[in-house]
Amino acid sequence: MKKFTSITIALILLLLVTLTACSSKEDTLNYEGKTVIKIGYLPITHALALFEEKELLEASNDDVQIQLVKFNAWTDLTDALSAGKIDGASVLVELAMNIVNNGIDLKAIGLGHKDGNVVVVSNDIKSASDLKGKTFAIPSAQSSHNILLNDLLKQAGMTREDLKIIQLSPTEMPSSLVSHAIDGYCVAEPYGAQIIAKDLGHVLYESSDLWEDSACCAFVLHQSLIDSNKEAANTIISKYFEAGNLLDTKTSMAIAEKYLGQETKTLEQSLAWISYKNLELTQEEYNVLCDKVKAYGINENPPTYEKFVYSLD
Repeated sequence: MKKFTSITIALILLLLVTLTACSSKEDTLNYEGKTVIKIGYLPITHALALFEEKELLEASNDDVQIQLVKFNAWTDLTDALSAGKIDGASVLVELAMNIVNNGIDLKAIGLGHKDGNVVVVSNDIKSASDLKGKTFAIPSAQSSHNILLNDLLKQAGMTREDLKIIQLSPTEMPSSLVSHAIDGYCVAEPYGAQIIAKDLGHVLYESSDLWEDSACCAFVLHQSLIDSNKEAANTIISKYFEAGNLLDTKTSMAIAEKYLGQETKTLEQSLAWISYKNLELTQEEYNVLCDKVKAYGINENPPTYEKFVYSLD
């Protein structure tokens, strides 16, 4: 009798857990009559178009809303994206391309921004040649920051063997430079501007010096979301481009202050390097990106434009 009671209780508990999980999922997908789309992000200025889109949707009281899901590391975000725990993300475009190569059907809706990266070095580094024998940090091998480093080395007649390259999370880089654990880095903003705003280092190159109109981050959605709820997906897509085009200096600063919590001087410096206008990822831009990831051994077989980029037609 006791054994039967234990089994019965266990089954009841399992049923309650299952029902609770199902209820939570339904509440997330359709909360108060609104379709809620979960979008992952890192707290960086490269994601401002996403933040502005959330504001636009809330202000219009649209039937579709965005639930932002914050991550502190690209690995955590890409794991969640690959596992389908989030519907989309503002993510490094090379990471998204790699996820597609792994069999996950994502579509790049548009770019996160144009330009907006810098190569930051300690004050004793005056030229690219001074980096020989030094330690340089990037956030991921699958990143435009890695491409920019390779572009820098190629332009300077150097190779990766001329310096020590390590991977660090974006938040670690400023303090690592100050403590002399590294001598330079290239990463998403505002982590370069943090150093410049406090005169603790200087900019060796802006991204536009090495790769004009460089692709860095992309806004991606799962194809399954687009297929299952075309109307909601179209709303998210159209509002995203509207948001990017609204990000003038004043609006960008207001959104950055609200979502990033950085000092004003840091944000002003960061936003001086970046643009959010016309965020469509064109065939020409994608071809340049593909040529670079293949040339630098970042992705030997990038997905085709048709497979990776959502058609706006």
